[in-house]
Amino acid sequence: MRSGKAALYEDLKRLILTMELDPDEVLDESSLTAQYGLSRTPVREVFQRLAGEGYLEIVEKRGVRVIPMSHASLRNFFLVAPMIYAATGRLAVQNYKPAQLKALKETQKRFRKAVQTHDAAVLVLENNRFHEIMGEMAANPYLQPSLGRLLIDHCRIGHTFYRPQNGDMEQRLQLAADHHDAFIAAIEAHDEQAVVDLVFEHWELSRENMEIFIAPQGLKADHLI
Repeated sequence: MRSGKAALYEDLKRLILTMELDPDEVLDESSLTAQYGLSRTPVREVFQRLAGEGYLEIVEKRGVRVIPMSHASLRNFFLVAPMIYAATGRLAVQNYKPAQLKALKETQKRFRKAVQTHDAAVLVLENNRFHEIMGEMAANPYLQPSLGRLLIDHCRIGHTFYRPQNGDMEQRLQLAADHHDAFIAAIEAHDEQAVVDLVFEHWELSRENMEIFIAPQGLKADHLI
């Protein structure tokens, strides 16, 4: 176990995004202070920071818990995700810096490697980082917090996508990686429309797999008899 305030911050983010901490799970402040060699004040500062970024919820007299996923939040997610991703893509084309494009390419290399090794945890985190960088490229102080909050639930809802259960899902994951390459090419070419078109293709690709997480296939009735 790593120690320190920065380690606690990064570890909690990772555990939430990879669903090692469940939505609505209550955090044990005393346990975390002991594990990370911290006093209560820096631990609470980390909680406040993560709450501000949308990872945690702090409820007076009820403690700190991982941000839940309710019916209302899922509905809002599916309602606005394509719009936020499209706006982010347009602004990324307009405002990106060479260093950001380089970081996007490096993230994509790690994502591609994780596709080949079937490393679901790395896929989740590198996909999240890929879209975070696009948000940084967009450089809009109003849009970026919304994108950040959206990506938290996208990671959590999309877990089935990164653990393909059949050949069709495997092909979809390969296509997602191809989309990432196409995003990079379109941004580098300053082609806004191509980026927006890719946003909707990429969204549709992942949407069906996210719906599996929400409503998994049930057992056939004759299996229960």
